[in-house]
Amino acid sequence: MASSMNKSVSDAPNKDEETYQLLEQLDHILKRPETYIGSNKPCHEEMWILDEKNEEGPKIIKKEITYVPGLYKIFDEILVNAADNKQRDSTMTSIEVDINQEKGEIKICNDGRGIPVRKWAQDESIYIPTLIFGKLLTSDNFNDNNKRITGGRNGYGAKVTNIFSTKFTVETCSKEYKKSFKQTWTNNMRDPQDAIITKTSDNPKEFTRVTFIPDLKRFQMEKFDDDLVALFKRRAYDVAVSTGCKVTLNGKRIPVKNMKDYMLMYVETTEKEIAYKKVNDRWEVGIAKCDYNNGFTQVSFVNSILTSEGGKHVDYVTEQICPKLIEHIKKKSKTAGENLKPMQVKTHLFVFVNCLIENPEFESQAKKQLATERKHFGSTCPLKEDENFLKDIIKKTGIVESVINWLEHRQDAKLQKQSGTKTSKLKGIPKLDDANDAGTKNSQYCTLIVTEGDSAKALAVAGLGVIGRDRYGVYPLKGKMLNVREATTKKMTENNEVSQLVKILGLNYGEKYINKSDLSKLRYGKLMIMADQDQDGSHIKGLVINFIHYKWPNLLKHDYIEVFITPILKVTKGNDVIPFYSMPEFEQWQASTPNWQKWKCKYYKGLGTSTAKEAKEYFSNMDRHRIIFKYDSIKDDLAIQLAFNSALSDDRKDWIKWHTEDVNQRREQNLPADYLYRKDTKQINFNDFINKELVLFSKSSTERAIPSIMDGLKPGQRKIMFVCFTKNLIREIKVAQLGGKVAENSAYHHGEQSLTNTIVGLAQNFVGSNNINFLVPAGQFGTRLHGGSDAASARYIFTRLSPLALSLFNKNDEALLTYLNEDGMSIEPEWYCPIIPTILVNGAQGVGTGYSTDIPSYNPLTLSNNMRYYIRQERERQHQLNNPTSQPKQYSNVITLEELIPWYKNFTGEIRLLDNDRSRGVINGVCAKLDETSIEITDLPIGTWTQHYKETVLEAMLHPKRNDIAPSILDYKGNFIKHVPIV
Repeated sequence: MASSMNKSVSDAPNKDEETYQLLEQLDHILKRPETYIGSNKPCHEEMWILDEKNEEGPKIIKKEITYVPGLYKIFDEILVNAADNKQRDSTMTSIEVDINQEKGEIKICNDGRGIPVRKWAQDESIYIPTLIFGKLLTSDNFNDNNKRITGGRNGYGAKVTNIFSTKFTVETCSKEYKKSFKQTWTNNMRDPQDAIITKTSDNPKEFTRVTFIPDLKRFQMEKFDDDLVALFKRRAYDVAVSTGCKVTLNGKRIPVKNMKDYMLMYVETTEKEIAYKKVNDRWEVGIAKCDYNNGFTQVSFVNSILTSEGGKHVDYVTEQICPKLIEHIKKKSKTAGENLKPMQVKTHLFVFVNCLIENPEFESQAKKQLATERKHFGSTCPLKEDENFLKDIIKKTGIVESVINWLEHRQDAKLQKQSGTKTSKLKGIPKLDDANDAGTKNSQYCTLIVTEGDSAKALAVAGLGVIGRDRYGVYPLKGKMLNVREATTKKMTENNEVSQLVKILGLNYGEKYINKSDLSKLRYGKLMIMADQDQDGSHIKGLVINFIHYKWPNLLKHDYIEVFITPILKVTKGNDVIPFYSMPEFEQWQASTPNWQKWKCKYYKGLGTSTAKEAKEYFSNMDRHRIIFKYDSIKDDLAIQLAFNSALSDDRKDWIKWHTEDVNQRREQNLPADYLYRKDTKQINFNDFINKELVLFSKSSTERAIPSIMDGLKPGQRKIMFVCFTKNLIREIKVAQLGGKVAENSAYHHGEQSLTNTIVGLAQNFVGSNNINFLVPAGQFGTRLHGGSDAASARYIFTRLSPLALSLFNKNDEALLTYLNEDGMSIEPEWYCPIIPTILVNGAQGVGTGYSTDIPSYNPLTLSNNMRYYIRQERERQHQLNNPTSQPKQYSNVITLEELIPWYKNFTGEIRLLDNDRSRGVINGVCAKLDETSIEITDLPIGTWTQHYKETVLEAMLHPKRNDIAPSILDYKGNFIKHVPIV
């Protein structure tokens, strides 16, 4: 009883009922193949395969095929093994691939060093070839301390091919051991036959051959289909290019000698349209254009393994190339290239990469994607500094043009969303006074008047009281319209004037408006420009014309654009009133009218000068004030492009020069000036408008932007100095008050803010501003921290003439100067004549129409010395001319000419001119190494402002945008950078 009680009772179920199983590894591989070789089921996928039926010879094409990933993998393992032998034996020259579709047999042989035919040191009953091909988890790749550049890693490789084959035979010959070896396995590696080992001669020909018959039933197949064979054959071509060996396929040599040959099998192009670079022994890269619809395409190899999904090695290449292409695209097309991202450029690339990576790691056993980080590659592929290769990509491949075309197409699609429609009710544009008939069946008879600002709109609205509101609408422009020819799509869509004008007019970006009848599709059949008669008004007219011409050039041919002119000047005498629409017309009247001074002159610098009564007078006589723009020929198109296309800046120089010469010739020959708006003018063409009116604005803008070589002053600066000199402002005055005096006494016609900013600029004295400030800064006039933009408001700061300015500009010279006249008022001189060249003292920067200047600052003492030298030289020359026999005068001091090197007051850095080009140089700031972990910056290069440097340089070094980049510095404070690892 006790015995039976102590007997243990088993709680295990019957063997047939047990749910848990213990499998041998071979059985596990067969039962769960996806872990080792991928899926063993047929799948549909787009793959690159070999097309041998192409008329031009074999091509590699992308086609949707049915294949089994696992079967493809076991074939690839043997092929990569053969390719790996090239890295072990550089004398290896050939690989033979034979695919017997009928028998379902594959044979792969290489002529490299054979497998050692010897016994394994740990078990002498096993030979090395048996170990490699017949024993799981065996490999010579397990020591990660060795830097290997082969494909194997985990110890499965060829064994899984053996396991998934009904028959697997390996043959090899070892010269080192003077033996050959042959062994066959059947029944999925379960039944190995005895190895056959034979002695060879002293100098046998080495090789390794693997022959196997895949177990097709395990892959749900009965035979090799055509798609699968085409895929296998393509891999043979891959190995030909990745190894450089002679590869034969079914007895025929593959006609691929290098990467270029291989690339041409993929792309429909010629060798002249691809870029290729063998960077070094481990990297070669090819680039071609990819059809954007297909997206980014790559074909890459890591140690002869096809990485069909790319990986870190492909990213390494594209991340060097794309930013360089973006730089070039932005230069070629600013409007298209703005906000262009590397990923967008990448989609146009077809990249080929063949590389050798040390101890490569992959995302899975399928080895489709390289996971090895860049720092562990074991080699580098420097492309971004290779100008020749980058130039080939830009010039040969057509990628740049493809990107630009895509961007333009995308921009057009965005603009299309902003298009207007023909509708009678338009909401959301509060400043629009819409015509009653706009957008109706009578819309083509309607005219939209666009005005220069709200005050001009008030004038137009007053005039509508005469002509009515049924067929006239009014819309005020805010300032100058955008130059759409140079604007990005983003700027155009975000610009209120452009987007609202498109909606108001009913313009459609996709419409060409080829026929005049197409005007019926618009909300307005006419566009009338009503701007000031001054030069800025001419520019506004030009910008509106440019807007229509750039997007809808055909509208210009349908008399779509008109201009409403108003007098620039009126003379009155009693009840007699004579309006003039251009200054040359007035000047001719002056010359032909005795005692013209008895007439009272009134200048109309803006539309706001006219009264409501005058507005009604203008609109009552529309025939005189309406000027139609007529399209004559292609000359009109070219003229508009000349004025507004940034690529024609050099041509604009000739344009301004031609007009200046024409004016001078007329003046010398006492001919009347040429002008547009005569008494009988009813229409003008665009070419005349550009070359007779708009050119005056371009000349004026250049004069305003480029300083005079005589005094280094721009017109605005000269007006300020003129008022300071004439009012003898040696006592402090508020900057805001000085601005008012300048506007009052020098006919200044621009914004008050611009004027006060100019006054502040003349008084600034921080490093990098003025070597000699002509005005004294009494208050906060800006610092080097923000480059002067941190100046206080003009209401709070004071200024006066600098004593040095009074010394530089001699008062006794004023009577010799040529003073300008405007609005009947004598204003500033054409230029001042300082005692030393002030254009070199403070430098000069400016960008005008077609012209620009950038002159650094120089030391006033050096300039003074050199002026004395030249004066003495000139005196001696004159003395010798007057007294040829006299002796040169002896001076107590010797003056030598000093080289001019840029110099900035209180700058402690270094300015060094280049030895081979003294007109160019380098400006260096100052930093010092305090200890092994800290440096101190005490001066920045001229023009590099402190706050901007902190934000764009130090912050970027402290907090890199990319997570994979370590910080260059660990901290900074004030002008100290702390905890920096100094090398």
